[in-house]
Amino acid sequence: MSEKYYHMTIAGCERDLPICPIDEHLDIAGFIMLGDVEITEKTAAALLEKCPEHDVVVTAETKGIPLCYEMARQGCGRYVVARKSVKAYMRNPVSVEVKSITTDHVQKLFLSEEDEKMMRGKRVLIVDDVISTGESLAAMEKLVKIYGGEIVGRACVLAEGDAKDRTDIVFLEPLPLFFK
Repeated sequence: MSEKYYHMTIAGCERDLPICPIDEHLDIAGFIMLGDVEITEKTAAALLEKCPEHDVVVTAETKGIPLCYEMARQGCGRYVVARKSVKAYMRNPVSVEVKSITTDHVQKLFLSEEDEKMMRGKRVLIVDDVISTGESLAAMEKLVKIYGGEIVGRACVLAEGDAKDRTDIVFLEPLPLFFK
């Protein structure tokens, strides 16, 4: 049995993304930055050229973490990760719910009062690897606003499906959905 892939070039890096079933009507191309240093470094640099000035970068756990870190390393030097569960070190956490296209249940994202100190009154750039339905993005926006951050931009490597038509995000490449 041969697996299906979607070939694309992202920030000068050629990649074959595996086609993954979501349900009986939809497949997506799986883009995973975890473990891919070359694409992480190059996409971070390419996005920073397109993004507004910011003081801190924010993402949701897990797949956006390498991008967020690298954008902070190359740029502003500060980043925050919204966690999927409360950790022992998190004081007075707040949460919002999110339903993503790649998960089969509602999840929560959490930030703590330490994260508030990093964001309150700061220019915040929200980043993720892929924006599709925008649900994860909306959840991160709620958290940033709760903690008094000023959202100056939203960025992702790939805009999936109709997300490519959004005017409120910066992205490097469109990514099609595969309808059956």
